[in-house]
Amino acid sequence: MKKVVFLNLILLIGTSILSAQVHQNWRGPERMGIYHETGLLQQWPAGGPQMIWAYEALGEGFTSPVIENGKIYITGMEERTGYLYVLSMDGKPERKFPYGMEFYRAYPGSRSTPVIAGNMAYIVSGHGVLICMNVENGSVAWQRDLFNDFDGRNLRWGFTENLLVDGDRIYCTPGGRKNNLVALNRHTGEVIWSSPGAGGLSAYCSPLLIDHYGRRQIVTMMQSDVVGIDAGTGRQMWSHPHANNRNIHPNTPIYHEGSIYAFSGYGKGGVKLKINSVGDGVTEEWFNSDMDNQIGGAVLVDGFLYGSGDRNRFWFKVDWETGETVSRTRDIDKGTVIFADGRLYCYTERGELALLEPARDGLAVRGQTNITLGANQHWAHLVIDNGILYLRRGNALIAFGIRE
Repeated sequence: MKKVVFLNLILLIGTSILSAQVHQNWRGPERMGIYHETGLLQQWPAGGPQMIWAYEALGEGFTSPVIENGKIYITGMEERTGYLYVLSMDGKPERKFPYGMEFYRAYPGSRSTPVIAGNMAYIVSGHGVLICMNVENGSVAWQRDLFNDFDGRNLRWGFTENLLVDGDRIYCTPGGRKNNLVALNRHTGEVIWSSPGAGGLSAYCSPLLIDHYGRRQIVTMMQSDVVGIDAGTGRQMWSHPHANNRNIHPNTPIYHEGSIYAFSGYGKGGVKLKINSVGDGVTEEWFNSDMDNQIGGAVLVDGFLYGSGDRNRFWFKVDWETGETVSRTRDIDKGTVIFADGRLYCYTERGELALLEPARDGLAVRGQTNITLGANQHWAHLVIDNGILYLRRGNALIAFGIRE
């Protein structure tokens, strides 16, 4: 493997994504890459959107910013130590707190975007140490070692998971045979439940919390399977085999109207699974190997999936109902994608930042610029908040104005 980064709308009757109680930090409020902003530019001027500010002292990392409490929170690594940076809304540094050793080998830097809940930040390092930290003074309320406290073990490219907080619980996946997934009390770090799950290693995936006909489940991808875990008890409700030749599945699954779309790269592709009404079994509806997305995520918009491939280096439009590939384009390189106000926001591995319109016959480019600030890989996922597009590249965080 060469690259791994580290790293969905309104409630539907009967089946829904939980949003009101979930502290979401990863790919929008429902974790599916959809941002509910309006009044955004439908076409960018020549040269792209206006850059409002840039902060270029983050250290190394691949994480996205979190906007909460009128502040911007993001992590990075300086000289093997991970830090939580707190910036003002105009990009000025206010404080930073160390949280321990970060992953400094291949593709060094912070991997997991923090979760902010009240005045506490929840951060997991590439070495599997989970920290609960006060964002005002940096004091550590508690910490757990996911490998030593549980029976997990680290991954080749460093433990990578964007943690999921719901109410008083935090969910994570040590990947051990006994403690495959765990629910912890987010105030104390104590174990609420531990699940053996399917017994496979963690696979760089960030879990999704769904409400399926009143049954709350954690859905995630492990080493060789997609799994559904009862959020209340930790009981495994279902699993479905989904392996590639790397055991790497960084993309959070997408849930819509009772079905799950789980997808990964290295030539694998994606599968749509129908969860039965009881929530304890799945049926495969279709499989599509075209959109073998590696790390960039996908979005579901108006009945179509949009995302890029890995070995199939195109951008794809896939019909949600049938799994048919409707169109493909190479107008830009592969990369990450989010959606807001009728447009796709794409950030490619070659540093292209592009605005695309989903059209009947595919995708139309409505603006583009190149990212030259920062260093190293163009892998971090974009964030939109209050008419501002945030982009992270290595040591740089850049804010663009995208409102009409």
